[in-house]
Amino acid sequence: MQFEVWAPQAGRVTLHCDGATRAMERDPERAGWWTGEAEARDGTRYGFALDDGPVRPDPRSRRQPDGPDGLSAVVDHGRHGWRTEWSGRPLQGAVLYELHVGTYTREGTLDAAAERLGHVAELGVTHVQLMPLCPFPGRHGWGYEGVSLWAVHEPYGGPEALKRFVDRAHELGLGVVLDVVHNHLGPSGNHLPEFGPYFTDRHHTPWGVAVNLDAPGSDEVRAFLVGSALAWLRDYRLDGLRLDAVHALADTRACHFLEELSTAVDALAAETGRPLFLVAESDLNDPRLITAREEGGLGVHAQWNDDFHHALHTALTGESQGYYADFARAPLEALAKTLTGGYFHDGTYSSFRGRRHGRPLDRTRVAAHRLLGYSQTHDQVGNRAQGDRLSATLSPGLLACAAAVTLTGPFTPMLFMGEEWAAGTPWQFFTDHTDPALAESVRRGRRREFAAHGWAEEDVPDPQDPATRDRSCLDWSEPGNESHARVLAWYRRLIALRHEQPDLTDPDLSDIKVAYGEEARRLVFRRGDVCVAVNLGKEAAAIPLGTRPAQVLAAWEPVGPPDGEGVLHVPGESCVVVAQP
Repeated sequence: MQFEVWAPQAGRVTLHCDGATRAMERDPERAGWWTGEAEARDGTRYGFALDDGPVRPDPRSRRQPDGPDGLSAVVDHGRHGWRTEWSGRPLQGAVLYELHVGTYTREGTLDAAAERLGHVAELGVTHVQLMPLCPFPGRHGWGYEGVSLWAVHEPYGGPEALKRFVDRAHELGLGVVLDVVHNHLGPSGNHLPEFGPYFTDRHHTPWGVAVNLDAPGSDEVRAFLVGSALAWLRDYRLDGLRLDAVHALADTRACHFLEELSTAVDALAAETGRPLFLVAESDLNDPRLITAREEGGLGVHAQWNDDFHHALHTALTGESQGYYADFARAPLEALAKTLTGGYFHDGTYSSFRGRRHGRPLDRTRVAAHRLLGYSQTHDQVGNRAQGDRLSATLSPGLLACAAAVTLTGPFTPMLFMGEEWAAGTPWQFFTDHTDPALAESVRRGRRREFAAHGWAEEDVPDPQDPATRDRSCLDWSEPGNESHARVLAWYRRLIALRHEQPDLTDPDLSDIKVAYGEEARRLVFRRGDVCVAVNLGKEAAAIPLGTRPAQVLAAWEPVGPPDGEGVLHVPGESCVVVAQP
């Protein structure tokens, strides 16, 4: 078997394979690359030593059986016998379900999560979005500090477990999306700087120096990241990737990294005959991100829409701290603006940033499904001091309203695991750092961050305490409880409606019509023949819908059709979906 590694600054590279040592040779056709031959098979351990230094894992390692600091292991992807023929599922018309493997079940493994996928399929979801799976030190964590971008975290089950998970998902008709992190690597177990200029001090990010996308050596770094992305889609038959915090990808080159990545993914989709897509998390509110390359955009297929979340959250909760401030001034107006225009900040002043932010989205060029809408995500729950979900403070009726706006709105809906039954478990920030100094730094930093917002130190969970992770695991007995079962049935009904009613997947963002009453706390929006009435106030609301015949398709509380004058009577903290063909 041939081994290869990019180490442009090394004077000597040694391959350590299955207990034997061999000197590698420079590749005469590829600057900075070294190659070597050795007997190997699936599972063979190996690593590289640079200039007689310590043996390090392969930067392109497909498996790290002993964690990020151990030897790499060969993975023969051809050995897996796929059970399911799969032609893919596109993003348009999708409903996504964000899932963290380590807390979806108490066991915290891919195999255990696969056993629960029947629940997701019965819900009506089309795609499962897995939070990051790359290896990181320790057992439990969110996954955003991974260090081996081509491998699967061993405590989750490693590469074969991911293939079994994907096979099971496809068997149930579910696509699989993976959250990948290209903007930084974890602070512990990261050996890439020893191999080459993977990072640059030309730019800085919240996590320190930036990944090298535009400095000398960046051609190979970009190829490393693109190759990793394609490997997930090709070797594991994934259907899409979620790209973490792309606003932190500092790149001044004429062809942005994201354009290069989207081009490569589209080419792989054409090669495989499967629809493949990229969904970016972006703080820029720049529609060029999701505009086609031939129209001058970067060609990313969709992005998370935090503006929609912030508007909906403030309308539901009344919270106004931090980045919620601008939305909280008139939350229903803000919600109406996002429902019809995509972004709230489209060149408007952002008090949180102290400047103007964003630019308008051209509704005639950007399809509605290219924006993802959600009422809860791992970020918006887990980055709260106590990881409290909306279900911790809102009435069941308001939770139903949040679901109605999200699941019948114009954007591709996404749920956060457990949301569909109003899970009573929190989802808190937890880590398992093996470096005591790093663990203490994270612990102190977390508490210091929330102390600035008035939280007592003892009220902020210790990320390193195993109990913090344990509290965050879903309680699978809850869906059988009557109150939780009612919410679950509501989610199932709304998702079924989304699949049944073509108007609810209409990509034309300019066709949605919205009316609202700020003081009365009510909002009505129409999508073709479907009308959604939401009453966030405590008192019943009389909402005029016109005299066209109407049929109630779904209602949180029992509601009759509009009266003879076309007025729909909606109870307090409730919502109704009506068809008016």
